[in-house]
Amino acid sequence: MAKRERVMRMSVEQPLWRALTAYRVLTMLYAVGLFATAYDEFVRPWVAVAYFAVLCGWTLATLPRVANAARCTKPFLAADLTMAVTGILLTTVADAHERVQAGGPTLPSIWTAGSVLAFALKGGWRWAALASSLVAVANLAERGSPARDTVHNVILVCIASVAIGYVVEVARASERTLARALEIEAATRERERLARDIHDSVLQVLAMVQRRGAVIGGEAAELGRMAGEQEVALRTLVSGGLVPVSRVSEDAAEGALVRAVEEEPEPEPGGPVDLRALLAPYAGARVSLAEPGAPVSLAPAAAREVAAAVGAALDNVRRHAGEDARAWILVEDEPDEVIVTVRDDGPGIPEGRLVQAEGEGRLGVALSIRGRLRDLGGSAELISVPGQGTEVELKVPKDATDTRGKAEQR
Repeated sequence: MAKRERVMRMSVEQPLWRALTAYRVLTMLYAVGLFATAYDEFVRPWVAVAYFAVLCGWTLATLPRVANAARCTKPFLAADLTMAVTGILLTTVADAHERVQAGGPTLPSIWTAGSVLAFALKGGWRWAALASSLVAVANLAERGSPARDTVHNVILVCIASVAIGYVVEVARASERTLARALEIEAATRERERLARDIHDSVLQVLAMVQRRGAVIGGEAAELGRMAGEQEVALRTLVSGGLVPVSRVSEDAAEGALVRAVEEEPEPEPGGPVDLRALLAPYAGARVSLAEPGAPVSLAPAAAREVAAAVGAALDNVRRHAGEDARAWILVEDEPDEVIVTVRDDGPGIPEGRLVQAEGEGRLGVALSIRGRLRDLGGSAELISVPGQGTEVELKVPKDATDTRGKAEQR
């Protein structure tokens, strides 16, 4: 299986940056149009014309700067706010004193709010409060007195920017939490997959060496004892908590990043495979296989996982019901799902034994059987009555695919 690292980028704030870009252009055009309609009322219109020429050039040239948080640097924010404050103060030079006192608009008009909002998106509500305070001081200096309209506009800009800054901070914290949860889920699924593979191979071999060594005796008994110790240690490692995860989120230009190592399946040689062909090798003198007369088609990965789960169930029969126990495999091909039932005539499982086994690190049923079917979108149900044997019913949808080891994006 080839592995590749997939980087998933999640950002709630990125649409806000795009909206800010459009806002700056539209408010620039609005400010220019507002000046053009009142051109004759300005006492020094050339001052306004010069300012608007600079403002238009600045706005258009700095559009890439407000594309995301990484490009919107502190020096740019300072220069942008300076452009807004300068325009407010130049209003008293370019416009008539009567219009200023009557509450006429400043030269940059509502374009100023774009500078304050950039502070909010970049640094949160504290930066927004600082920028809006500087704009408030400039407006009060331009008017010379705290007029009602001026106070109203200043408070409106301050509240809006602080609120947006707070929302951005909450969104960033939520993204980091989601990124952490996604990687923990990916790490857990990968750990469970490894545990299933270990249970189906290494642990069984160690258990067999321990049993045979005890029977043979001598040096083989010592080898069996060591194998038993390693089996216990390995079971403890497999069942003990989550593997440590790396740093799962970073503060980045466009939101939180999630790095997950994802298995990239090798191309399958053909289409669906016949599940009967994978289950046939399990049939033998003490294992009977009942199957439909027609092929039971499943996706290759899903068919292999179902066959492995059946193998794990039969292994449990041999280990816990004894070598002489009989088992039956029944395959049912339903319209929407495939049902495979494994039944034995052993003594059954005492009540509470499965929970106890999981606590001891014996995860055959939990991972090798239920875990496999869960990853396929199916289910595994175990029914056992002491003295009447055990039945394991596996259900898998016909459109099932193996989804293990993948991290999901919300």
